[in-house]
Amino acid sequence: MAANNSSDPIQHQEELGEGGGAGVKHEAEEEGEGASSSAAQATATTMLPRSSSRPQLDLSGAAIHGTLEDRNPTILLPNQSDDISHLALDIGGSLIKLVYFSRHAEHSAEDKRKISTKRRLEMFNGGRRSYPILGGRLHFVKFETVKLNECLDFISSKQLHRGEFYAAGVDSPSWCSGAQPDDIVIKATGGGAYKYADLFKERLGVSLEKEDEMDCLVAGANFLLKAIRHEAFTHMDGQKEYVQIDQNDLFPFLLVNVGSGVSIIKVDGHGKFQRVSGTNVGGGTYWGLGRLMTKCKSFDELLELSQRGDNSTIDMLVGDIYGGLDYSKIGLSASTIASSFGKTISENKELSDYRPEDISLSLLRMISYNIGQISYLNALRYGLKRIFFGGFFIRGHAYTMDTISFAVNFWSKGETQAMFLRHEGFLGALGAFMSYEKHGLDDLRIHHLVERFPMGAPCVGGKIHGPPLGDLNEKISWMEKFVQKGTQITAPVPMGAPATTGMGGFERPTSKGDILRSDASAALNVGVLHLVPTLDVFPLLEDPKMYEPNTIDLNQDEFKYWFMVLSDHLPDLVDKAVASEGGTDDAKRRGDAFAHAFSAHLARLMEEPAAYGKFGLANLLELREECLREFQFVDAYISIKQRENEASLAVLPDLLMELDSMNEEARLLVLIEGVLAANIFDWGSRACVDLYHKGTIIEIYRMSRKKMQRPWRIDDFDVFKKRMLTDKKDQPYKRALLFVDNSGADVVLGMLPLARQLLRQGTEVVLVANSLPALNDVTANELPGIIAEASKHCGILRKAAEAGGLIVDAMAGIQDDIKDEPMSVPLMVVENGCGSPCIDFRQVSSELAAAAKDADLLILEGMGRALHTNLNACFKCDTLKLAMVKNQRLAEKLFNGNIYDCICKFEPVS
Repeated sequence: MAANNSSDPIQHQEELGEGGGAGVKHEAEEEGEGASSSAAQATATTMLPRSSSRPQLDLSGAAIHGTLEDRNPTILLPNQSDDISHLALDIGGSLIKLVYFSRHAEHSAEDKRKISTKRRLEMFNGGRRSYPILGGRLHFVKFETVKLNECLDFISSKQLHRGEFYAAGVDSPSWCSGAQPDDIVIKATGGGAYKYADLFKERLGVSLEKEDEMDCLVAGANFLLKAIRHEAFTHMDGQKEYVQIDQNDLFPFLLVNVGSGVSIIKVDGHGKFQRVSGTNVGGGTYWGLGRLMTKCKSFDELLELSQRGDNSTIDMLVGDIYGGLDYSKIGLSASTIASSFGKTISENKELSDYRPEDISLSLLRMISYNIGQISYLNALRYGLKRIFFGGFFIRGHAYTMDTISFAVNFWSKGETQAMFLRHEGFLGALGAFMSYEKHGLDDLRIHHLVERFPMGAPCVGGKIHGPPLGDLNEKISWMEKFVQKGTQITAPVPMGAPATTGMGGFERPTSKGDILRSDASAALNVGVLHLVPTLDVFPLLEDPKMYEPNTIDLNQDEFKYWFMVLSDHLPDLVDKAVASEGGTDDAKRRGDAFAHAFSAHLARLMEEPAAYGKFGLANLLELREECLREFQFVDAYISIKQRENEASLAVLPDLLMELDSMNEEARLLVLIEGVLAANIFDWGSRACVDLYHKGTIIEIYRMSRKKMQRPWRIDDFDVFKKRMLTDKKDQPYKRALLFVDNSGADVVLGMLPLARQLLRQGTEVVLVANSLPALNDVTANELPGIIAEASKHCGILRKAAEAGGLIVDAMAGIQDDIKDEPMSVPLMVVENGCGSPCIDFRQVSSELAAAAKDADLLILEGMGRALHTNLNACFKCDTLKLAMVKNQRLAEKLFNGNIYDCICKFEPVS
């Protein structure tokens, strides 16, 4: 069947899923999840445990079929009777929801530096769990059920039904030659799992294994509330506030799923729940009556009408009965709805005489208020204070959420909270996905999941090929499609003031505006979940539960400023990105596409700063880097970094000679001054970019050093000096973690000399750098080469680098076992697990977590790591935070200071 040629076959529509009527008690216990070994660890002789209801991969007797010359030889699995899917579906009456998994393709080989570091940090045989999921992405996709064929085309084009290895990015699906199509099983829930089972068999050759709808709904909700940091939020008076759920105080709660009808479920734990009530007046009622009375062609059209409606023309209000007065004796205001649609009784009008906008709003208020009231009464019945609402009837619509929240708040007198879920429509599909035993999602923790927001998230799938433009054989990626289509992204219309006032229904909920967000922009609210089991919580955080990385939250006013900063910087960033790819026509097209995509993100966040969760400046900067990578710009500043590193390394010997001629006290001051002076090099700062046009990197560094005058804006140097030269003279720090920032003078002339001073005092030094490029920040992969060059002029650095396994020509002489007495205290390099100018210590690499085990000194350097994030963070060991402020607004907001102020903040552990 030919594919749809529209720019995006995926439609966003309301869920009118099954589930209304009278309450029927239902209890379920989830089966225990027995995690199997991962495919990466299995060998040809390994046989995974089998389960009659849960397909497992049988690798016994596996053999390569073909010649050594074959690029993609077929792998035969003679004993495999079931295929393994990385796809699950929830097929409702109006929407099909897909959750699918794709493996990370970028697995860098273990280099000698990493091997040596892991041995020294005792990371081999460290008792870490082997996760079934080694790393990948979890995607969320929606289709209208009436467009089922497009959904089937999407699954087929991505080969999502073909199993683990093809979904993982293996070039050829021929691995499954030993499996017959009849053996492929996909988990599914919802009424459509029964209704369309034959069609899935006919079109894709797969069997749908039905999972209980209620089981899936609860399992999906429990997983999201447990694993996603900013999943739940309240919505009152147009304001969205994210709620951090205490995992120890999650249960019990009420889960209200609003589909065609409404199911109300009391959840007591994982797999422990009962359906306590429900109503047949739900989303289907709104859409059905609305369609009859307004002739709307879609649910979105009906919702959009409600945004421009005035229900006081249709609803009978208390004021209509009492001559415009309140009924104060029983606490009812004049604007309270006494009877929905009550005015139409006494008016001699036909349906055509009423505005469709007013009908839509009156209908929405009637149904939403009643859902809120019935939900509260059930919460009251069981003594519950939290109610979570889900289902695509809500679908992030501000009016709907405000109406439900107002009803719950009104009837409970503020004692019960109505809360909503960002992934509200995917609860069932996610629960079905989790029913695959091999996925082992229950073992993942909150720090293992990172949510990203690519443009058109449903179509991207990482590096997996996306929906075709023409026939299904045309495997074109979403990014290529985006470029070829001329970057067709439309930013959402900014919300204006409400069009009407004086609405009835308790009080009118505050509106965000009179235009409903388009589906394309609404899709950005749910990103791709990156599953990274090698991420850990940084063990030296004083209190991980109280830790907040962002120093400044992005409210609407704050975001307006940073919107301008990032927008102004965008042309220069695009130029650097295109240049990094050789300035080709393809690079120019991708650069233009990146600019459109990131601008659309900014426009979305300008409209609603909380659209993607609790967003800080760190998240915004990371979003920019992710957007660059989405359009395949691996390292936009690579040539600049190389040039600046070479220039800085050329003058390093003279600086080291100068330092060696000083006494310890003078040298320590010059070292700290050097770090602060060199931190001026930041290609993310407009003021600093302007400086680059006025001189060379060395000239700017020398000018910056000359202008170093104390006292600095925050000046704890004397306390740090006492700690270093007096308190720690006989017993120096055991291990120092130095979080480095920019390439060039920053790391070469600033942090390396400081590391050298610590080494000569007997302190092990671990340089912590980015795993992925971000602006001109140095990466962990680049540092060994820089250190090797610096070591040519310094015996201290060379011996420490040899001991830490960083000098390439010395690696050949290192034995498999670390010598009992190394040549020197080691200088090591570890990656931090992120690709952003900032760092969130709730999610760091396992390598960094291991290095922190024996650390007693942290040095955080740079605006991103020490100001934008972690300025107020507390740690379990001595911490030195060093940065030059390169933004006037930030200097004023944080310190009542000025641009180029210096921060030397030392926090000794008591």
